[in-house]
Amino acid sequence: MDEAGGLADRLRSVGERIGRASARSGRAPGSVRLLAITKGFPAATVREAVALGLREFGENRIQEAEGKIGELDPSIRWHLVGHLQSNKAKKAGQRFDVVHSVDDAALVSRLDEAAADAARTVQLLVQVDLAGEVTKHGAREDDLVSIFDAARRCRSARVVGLMLLPPAVDDPEQARAHFRALREVRERLLARGIEGSMLGELSMGMSHDFEVAIEEGATLVRVGTAIFGYRGHV
Repeated sequence: MDEAGGLADRLRSVGERIGRASARSGRAPGSVRLLAITKGFPAATVREAVALGLREFGENRIQEAEGKIGELDPSIRWHLVGHLQSNKAKKAGQRFDVVHSVDDAALVSRLDEAAADAARTVQLLVQVDLAGEVTKHGAREDDLVSIFDAARRCRSARVVGLMLLPPAVDDPEQARAHFRALREVRERLLARGIEGSMLGELSMGMSHDFEVAIEEGATLVRVGTAIFGYRGHV
């Protein structure tokens, strides 16, 4: 089987799994978007995925993404899913369409300023820390209201939802409680008066657990290996 065929088969399988998980949880067809994570894969691989119908791609690092963004179709929507340091907010706000890793109010303001200076808009997802892992980033629930307060003052950036990186586990079922907890955080924020337009997206679930995430309310799943194979192999 050639490389493009292998990619097409894997993409079809992921789409079918998304469809089945959506049906199991009573979700409408098309209510879950697939974000293809291309960290470690060349622009040529992204180009093949575009030919197969994908239009949204995620990268972990700005430097790696910049070369691909400049080389590929400008209609692609690029997501930054890795941790964003505040000193790189200007580049992120000017290059990415969606940033998933916002974890403080100051970062919201910096991204908004960068997007405004570039005369463009950027969507933001607030990364929530539910496990208290020292190796991961994210805002604690008590700090979320201040982040949404900052978002209300934005000119060119819009917070559109929440993102979660649960602890690494072998059994996808072990992640279910974390996915459910993020949905419950959203419900509490809505009850506190945060606008629904700022909480529409739940970015959660990756190659090994996206079906469980969908069952718990994910609207955006971040899938790399299940589509592209292991890094460096298509």
